[in-house]
Amino acid sequence: MPLTFTLDPAVTPTLRDGLIDLWADVSNAGGAVGFVPPVSREEIRPELVKHFVAMSEERARLLVGHDEEGRVAATAFLTFNTHRLMTHWLWLYTVMVHPRHQGKGYGHDLLAAAADAARTLDGIEAIRLTCRGGLGLERFYGSCGYKEVGRIPGAIRVAPDEDRDDVVMLLPLT
Repeated sequence: MPLTFTLDPAVTPTLRDGLIDLWADVSNAGGAVGFVPPVSREEIRPELVKHFVAMSEERARLLVGHDEEGRVAATAFLTFNTHRLMTHWLWLYTVMVHPRHQGKGYGHDLLAAAADAARTLDGIEAIRLTCRGGLGLERFYGSCGYKEVGRIPGAIRVAPDEDRDDVVMLLPLT
């Protein structure tokens, strides 16, 4: 059963809690979404609030995928670039699919829905994202049409003496 995607859903307590649960579950399953396991809901909450602030200031848009039971199953934040010379592309942040849905093609569906949403935004010609090297994410994003356009070796420190590359990926929309 495919996910149902919504751009800019109303932020209700149920959605907020679903996003926090998703982020915690993805992080604790080893997902590269800004935390290293173990992570608690309380540690994630301030980061989600930052996204909500960006949304309230119209600097970001939220894309949510719900599963057949109505649970938050996937998400991504489309964040506008505020630099006046770079407003023709946006960032894709906090791209997540719940671990219970891994292997169902929902990651591809999420990225396709994000690209479709970005195409509806005036003046947006490309999507950029970064991913943590060493996990095969470059291959996944590549299978969705993204191209690696940069790499900063050792930029992400996940533990003492354990650094990962910060990989920059780009999807032209035109």
